[in-house]
Amino acid sequence: MEKDKLAIQIEQYFHTWYERLHRYAFTILKDNDDAKDAVQAVFLKLWEKRDTIDEEQSVKSYLYTAVYNYCLNIKRHDKIKARYVSENSGIASDPGNELMGKEVNRRIMDQVAALSPQCRLVFTKSRFEGKKYAEIAAEMGLSVKTVEAQMGKALKILREKLLDLLISLIIFFLL
Repeated sequence: MEKDKLAIQIEQYFHTWYERLHRYAFTILKDNDDAKDAVQAVFLKLWEKRDTIDEEQSVKSYLYTAVYNYCLNIKRHDKIKARYVSENSGIASDPGNELMGKEVNRRIMDQVAALSPQCRLVFTKSRFEGKKYAEIAAEMGLSVKTVEAQMGKALKILREKLLDLLISLIIFFLL
């Protein structure tokens, strides 16, 4: 199939199925932004696999299944994040630092939660689950370069958003 024809066909799929897939994702995730991100990620995946599209296979079925699986991954990630927060609520065993540790952890987890779903999922698989980029890429059906790019994006955003926290911690521990 020609490249131009593929692009037009995928654009048609997008216009035909986006709203329905968004509503479907929203029923699973209960969050409008996460639902939009899920559908966009699935269409991005479809675009990346455009050369292997089989016209005989039902694109509708593929799209719904992919959105469903993507949403389940987000929900799994949220459970892992909640478990991580509950298990790691303090920085040190010193009771004086416990409150500060909880606040630091809350701020970090809030910023991780604010990442886009795919970026957040890659970050948590790497940092919280200790998985290597190749493992993450295989699990998520992405290239290793995409995983690297998502980690770089996550780290850059977290550095920017948490710079004031880092400065406060340095001052706190120096005093």
